[in-house]
Amino acid sequence: MTNRRHFLKIGGLSSLLAAMGLSSCETEKNPTSEKPKVQNKPIVISTWEHGIEANASAWEVLSKGGSALDAVEQGVRTTESDPKISTVGIGGRPDRNGVVSLDACIMNEEGDCGSVAFLQNIEHPISVARKVMEETQHVMLVGQGALDFAKEQGFEEKNLLTEEAEADWKKWLESNSQDVRPEINVENHDTIGMVALDEAGNLSGACTTSGAAWKLHGRVGDSPIIGAGLYVDNEVGAATATGWGEAVIRAVGCFLVVEFMRQGHSPEDACRLAVERVISKNPDWKEIQVGFLALNKAGEHGSYCIQTGFDYALYDQQNENVMIKAKSRI
Repeated sequence: MTNRRHFLKIGGLSSLLAAMGLSSCETEKNPTSEKPKVQNKPIVISTWEHGIEANASAWEVLSKGGSALDAVEQGVRTTESDPKISTVGIGGRPDRNGVVSLDACIMNEEGDCGSVAFLQNIEHPISVARKVMEETQHVMLVGQGALDFAKEQGFEEKNLLTEEAEADWKKWLESNSQDVRPEINVENHDTIGMVALDEAGNLSGACTTSGAAWKLHGRVGDSPIIGAGLYVDNEVGAATATGWGEAVIRAVGCFLVVEFMRQGHSPEDACRLAVERVISKNPDWKEIQVGFLALNKAGEHGSYCIQTGFDYALYDQQNENVMIKAKSRI
C-alpha cells in the first residue's frame, strides 16, 4: 500500500510570506520571479568531500534516465556505508552515552517526504525514511517506533559503533568536556545532503547524518526536519543544509532558500540571504558553521556559508564530479 502525502503546496504562499517579513533580510531589490527554463540536466550536487563518492553512485542512476528520487537515495546510501566517515551512518560518532543514533529525511518532486530521527542499529536510515514516505500516512518516525517500523519493513539490525568511534568517545569522556559543538570544518566533512535534477526535469533531495558527536542522548538536529535540513519544490528548486543544526532549525533554513529562489534569486544568492537570516537569529554566529546548497529548476547550482572552508561536489554533463568551494561571510 502506498499513501502519498504532500508536505506543503506553497504556490500561493508568496504574498503571505512576504507579509511575514520573508524578504526583510534582502540587500537588493528582488529580481524577476519568472520561472527558469530547464537547461542543465541531469545534475546532482552534495555537501562536502564525501559527496564525490555519493555523487558517483547517484550519477549511475541519473545517467541511465533514472529518477532523482532513486539517485539521491542511492547516493547517500554510499556515505552511510562508509565507516571512515565519522558523521554519517556506520562509523558515526556516538552521543555522550556511547550510542550511535541516526537521522535522515527524503523528499520527492511531488512534495511527498519521509523522515526518521534518533534511529539506532540500522545502516541505512535514508531508506527507512523513504519507506515512511511511501508506506505510511506519516512524515516522521522516531526512536523505538522508527526501529520497530524498520524491522517490520525487513531492515536488519547491526552494530554501528566502530572501534575507532568508540575510542574517540572514550577519549572525549576522559577530557571531561561538556562542549558538543565541533570545531569549525575541523574534519572537512559533516552531514551529507544531496539534491538532484533528473532527465525528466524533476527534483528530489536526501539528507542523512549521525548528528553532533557527544550530543545529549535524544538530541535531534536539522537533518531529518523537512524545511530545515532539506526542502524540495519541483516548481522552483531544492536546498539542503550542513553545519550546526540548531541554528538551521531556528531559521527554517532550506525552506527559506527555496522561497528566495521562488522570488527569482539565483541559488547562490538565495543561500547567501538564508545565511544572513541565520546570522540574525544567532548572536554566536561567529562560533559556528552553517552552509546551504541549492539547485534550481534550470539546473543552476550555488552555495553560501558562514565560515570559509565549506565545499560541495558537482556532477553533470559538463563536470564529472568536481569539488566547488562555497563563498562565505567570513
